[in-house]
Amino acid sequence: MKLWAKTPQTAATGLVAQLEQFTTGDDTAYDLLLAPFDVQGSMAHVQMLAKTGLLAPEEGAQLLEALSAIQQDIEAGNFVIEPGVEDVHSQVELLLTRRLGDVGKKVHSARSRNDQVLVDMKLWLRHHLRLVADQTKALSLTLLALAERHQSVLLPGYTHFQVAMPSSFGLWFGAYAEGLAEDLFVLEAAYRTANQNPLGSAAGYGSSLPIDRRLTTELLGFEDLNWNAVYAQMTRGKAEKTAAIALAQIGATLGRLCMDVTLYMSQNFGFLSLPPELTTGSSIMPHKKNPDAFELIRARCNQLQSVPVAIQQVLGNLPSGYHRDLQVLKEHIMPAFRHLSACLDLANQLLPALVVQPDIAADPRYRYMFSVEAVNELVKAGKPFRDAYREVGLAIEAGEDFARFQHQSAEALHHTHEGSLGNLCLEEIRAKLERAYGDLRF
Repeated sequence: MKLWAKTPQTAATGLVAQLEQFTTGDDTAYDLLLAPFDVQGSMAHVQMLAKTGLLAPEEGAQLLEALSAIQQDIEAGNFVIEPGVEDVHSQVELLLTRRLGDVGKKVHSARSRNDQVLVDMKLWLRHHLRLVADQTKALSLTLLALAERHQSVLLPGYTHFQVAMPSSFGLWFGAYAEGLAEDLFVLEAAYRTANQNPLGSAAGYGSSLPIDRRLTTELLGFEDLNWNAVYAQMTRGKAEKTAAIALAQIGATLGRLCMDVTLYMSQNFGFLSLPPELTTGSSIMPHKKNPDAFELIRARCNQLQSVPVAIQQVLGNLPSGYHRDLQVLKEHIMPAFRHLSACLDLANQLLPALVVQPDIAADPRYRYMFSVEAVNELVKAGKPFRDAYREVGLAIEAGEDFARFQHQSAEALHHTHEGSLGNLCLEEIRAKLERAYGDLRF
């Protein structure tokens, strides 16, 4: 029997069965992911009902014991949503009622499935945003370690896909480490949006029962309340979209890194390689060693850019209040977390396996990336920059190749300012990362 049904129902057939299948869709599979958070929210709700006198103390104790048993079943992988049961909320209440009879039915006092799914999703988002933050921090630290390891190996820098100026692998790895650190700023906004308690807003208009929303906020570890009951319902979708924006931002940084790796592994560049076992071959070309993993990470990260748009398309024409449209948000946001998590984990393992080519700058095709070094030598000797620029430009046209710079190290080029290839500021980037991670206030 469905929670909203007034009388026992017979098995659905025909159009009724088709309608039930359509309205449920794949939601049951996603609801299973919410199960531990549904129980967590229910335990806080029960404690609040007992404190406010809406449950007798012994009833509260019975419900908490039964909810703990359900949580253990979830952790053991024994929890299922039975056929004919609409959702995870209905399944939990059904199990409580089977075990406790009328006491089990009291768990739904002063709440709606609307604020149940809101609190479930916010708890789920909060948990998974923390996992992504951990992975993002770990990858940034890996990149910082690689930057330190390869800080002296020169690498051509490019603008317009034309050889520009000297860079280094230290500068390149460090750039993405700092990028991920700043992506945590966006993740913080998503985390704080999810970390507001909607429980007690019921169907979106509050309850005439004397509930204590501050208590459930404290019990569930939320930073604050969604104070207005109507607004609490309006956060359904807002929290998901803000999280999706954060995932897309991290994905954009990671996808760009993978694009660089894929480019640098091509024979036309030859800056990087992977051990053969970490590449794939061709069915027809025996020489191929393809960076498939980085290409697929790039593809997944590109897909993530569409998730905030997909969520907004669901929300775009909805007025205030609850609407069944919001159900489909799960199928956008939940897989997005799974894909980004897999990408971050794999990238963190693959990047240290990259083999850096140590003598790239000695290749004659990169001789002109040192032209600015020649200009700066003249500037340091007292010549006006525009005159130095013209002199070096004419020398290039005359065929001078500046080979004297090509076998120098990053340190010998005397780039000393903050953030240059001779002064990577890795500790400063590490400090920024730690501050950004700390601001999440887990």
